[in-house]
Amino acid sequence: MSITVINPATNYALAHLREQRQFGFLQNLIDRRNKVPYNMTTAAKLRALLANESEVVVCPGVYDGFTARLALNAGFKTLYMTGAGTTMSCLGIADLGVATMNDMRDNASMIANIDPTIPLIADADTGYGGPLMVSRTVASYISAGVAAMHIEDQVVNKRCGHLRNKELVPLTEFVSRIRAAALKRHELGRDIVIIARTDALADQGYDEAALRLHAAVDAGADVVFLEGVRDTEDAKRVCEEFGKKGVPCLYNCVPGGVSPVLSVKEARECGYRLVITPTLALGAVFESVGKAYKELLENGNTKGNGVAVRDLFDSCGLKEATEFDVKAGGKLYQNGI
Repeated sequence: MSITVINPATNYALAHLREQRQFGFLQNLIDRRNKVPYNMTTAAKLRALLANESEVVVCPGVYDGFTARLALNAGFKTLYMTGAGTTMSCLGIADLGVATMNDMRDNASMIANIDPTIPLIADADTGYGGPLMVSRTVASYISAGVAAMHIEDQVVNKRCGHLRNKELVPLTEFVSRIRAAALKRHELGRDIVIIARTDALADQGYDEAALRLHAAVDAGADVVFLEGVRDTEDAKRVCEEFGKKGVPCLYNCVPGGVSPVLSVKEARECGYRLVITPTLALGAVFESVGKAYKELLENGNTKGNGVAVRDLFDSCGLKEATEFDVKAGGKLYQNGI
């Protein structure tokens, strides 16, 4: 008598296949503007977007409510919560693994619920501990409304992937993190896209990095993230290798980091399905706000860039909030504001 054993990650994938068929998945789900049914979970929406091989899912890096609003107002349909941005904006500290799971979860929850229909990918660093802690992180991120999370193979006291001398955990420990995430997802019966990130390329080379990513996929990861890509050869190689398995690859675009700055078109040509820009807003704020503060200090100029306060509030839903209040029967804003 033979017994076929299906591990939780495989079983979960089969369940998603049934769900995808139910919704008329793939091209029937996605029109040319990347629209998907309103009633799908954000994780399912992200999976649908990733299944559209003619497009690249572009996620601008956001780190607070204001940058999230600006990205949504610009028309983006997916967002990325940067760990570096969260650490710097919430704690005022460089990206050195100081932010806790609670710090990250709270920020992700706030961003995800500005518009609960928009998929949010959130940095989950190392998962913040062993398998038990990773499972808690997964449950917390799902409850927060996060659509996808990436977990990496650095030690818990990690650093930004574009800094030097990173220290990695053994392959078995990395796999246990991914497996714990997949098991918890299955246990809860609720979806979240698991992205496996490796930082092995910098010091251990491509072969070791690819080995780690393959092992992560076998453990239940849905997307792979080769951090610190050095050139387009690395980029094309990883996309081709995992494309054969039907596994999407994520590109981390960090100007001034160790990787080439690829346009969305160039990333698509390499084979990437997902692009994140974690420092885009940070860099803009660093330059523009720094300049405004310097002008105030040195010249006493309080004019700033002349943006009206009403315009600032409108960018964060002033009109929608007051109209909702009136529609519900509130009297506070019935005569305008």
